[in-house]
Amino acid sequence: MGTKKIKPAILAVYFLLYLAGGLYPADVNQGNQAAQGAPDITITGSINWEKGELNFTSAFSLGSAGLKFPSGRTQAEEILGGNFADLVKPLLFSLQADSSSTIGDLIQRGDIDYRALDEICSTAKVTPPNFTADLTRFTGSYSIPLSRLGSVLLRHSLAAEPIRPIIPSPAANYTGIVIIADTLLPVHGRNTSLYLTPCILPKIWDSEMNLIFEKNMLNPAAAGSGLNNIVQYTSSVNIYRSTPSGIDPELAKLVGDHPLLIFADSVFGIIPTDPVIDKTDALLILSNDNNRRLLREGRIAFVINTGMLEKALP
Repeated sequence: MGTKKIKPAILAVYFLLYLAGGLYPADVNQGNQAAQGAPDITITGSINWEKGELNFTSAFSLGSAGLKFPSGRTQAEEILGGNFADLVKPLLFSLQADSSSTIGDLIQRGDIDYRALDEICSTAKVTPPNFTADLTRFTGSYSIPLSRLGSVLLRHSLAAEPIRPIIPSPAANYTGIVIIADTLLPVHGRNTSLYLTPCILPKIWDSEMNLIFEKNMLNPAAAGSGLNNIVQYTSSVNIYRSTPSGIDPELAKLVGDHPLLIFADSVFGIIPTDPVIDKTDALLILSNDNNRRLLREGRIAFVINTGMLEKALP
């Protein structure tokens, strides 16, 4: 996993450089206070796109904080808990929001408030911190649902309608949409092939570059329900199970037992986060009110290369 060894005192400087002058006075004051006698805290983080989790581990040396085992336990817990949000935020900046922007880019443009990350960090599930085996360091583990970050990025209240085809195609009623993009695919408009890169706000395009799905077509209540993120990322083994439908039972909670399976033709974007599907497959979604509902409810899964499902931060 990615590792950061950060003194809380330099977090304000880090964000100042990142936002090119966008710091808030409160952050500066906190950084100055933390600079006095603060221990060096190591933070590591990773994202698991399949599980929809952000996972972090923080640790520091008891000696650097002037603490001893076992009397310093309470103070050690306060040190980790009090610094968690400020330590995690720089790692969140690197998360890919869409094909052209990271979370840091969105904050820099003012699309989301930097302080919104505090609320996201407050939802972390905490594994009780403890001493390492040699009793020289104190460590804590945290997990944040990725859906909480996705809900912050959804700023609309009503779902936009996807385009309606002038000439609909006959289409069966499906229970979900699964787009298979787990191999190297041509990048639209470029002379190269790449794996689809997961992100928080992917889009779906057809072969004529009509937009089939994007975040504003999703009912915001669907993303906040805990059922799914914007889309679910998974591996190919979960659509070839020994079940009557072939769909893994956990995945079936989202896409059902009779999903529409579509092979992506290519990928698109500065970072290739968006699958491109054939127009005939897109019409199977758009020609049917039931299948259009699947877009609104976010009953969508992308099958991607297993090597892309987990990534260290940043």
